[in-house]
Amino acid sequence: MIELKDITRVYRMGKVQVHALNGVSLSIEQGEMVAIIGASGSGKSTLMNIMGCLDRPTAGVYKFNGVDVSRLSDNKLADMRNGTIGFVFQDFNLLPRASAVRNVELPLVYAGKRNKRKRSLEALERVGLGNRANHKPTELSGGEQQRVAIARAMVGGPPLLLADEPTGNLDTASTAEIMSIFQKLNQEGITIIMVTHEMEIAQQTRRIIRVRDGKIVSDEKTLNR
Repeated sequence: MIELKDITRVYRMGKVQVHALNGVSLSIEQGEMVAIIGASGSGKSTLMNIMGCLDRPTAGVYKFNGVDVSRLSDNKLADMRNGTIGFVFQDFNLLPRASAVRNVELPLVYAGKRNKRKRSLEALERVGLGNRANHKPTELSGGEQQRVAIARAMVGGPPLLLADEPTGNLDTASTAEIMSIFQKLNQEGITIIMVTHEMEIAQQTRRIIRVRDGKIVSDEKTLNR
């Protein structure tokens, strides 16, 4: 599904060049559940942004399902991102005045899809929130808000979910619920790539990729199957 070869990403900060990624090569197969782990500033979020077509590499080749993403126009890149990738973030990014079901509907609205309400309610059912569809984010716990965000990410049926520190703002019980949902979605065939700095979270995936100073320093399978 994902193939990166010699990816570098350089940011310019005034006269200083910051090498966020430095020659990263990586392959991820359809159906994997992968954790990318590293300290703050290691390059893990930059790596996820490139895989999610939110950023472009300075050099190197990124292929998604065989397509050379680095050669796509901005419009083609947006089409690929919107049609094939779901995103889950640490801060949920929900509209505060909209109900849960309306938040979940948003990707379908932007894509001009039909049966938005039905599909959104089904997505909320999948994350155990069918009875909270009309509640606003302020009426939901942190764990429930993250479940709404997961429902929104998967409502369009993307084959890939990217999650950036999805449990970073959650308590232990809510973290367990969210990881259980991710594992269930992965068992259903969805590829999941998760950025985290917590080894306890990473060990619940099937593969752990460690990033340090913009480079991959280890890539290991876990005991989870």
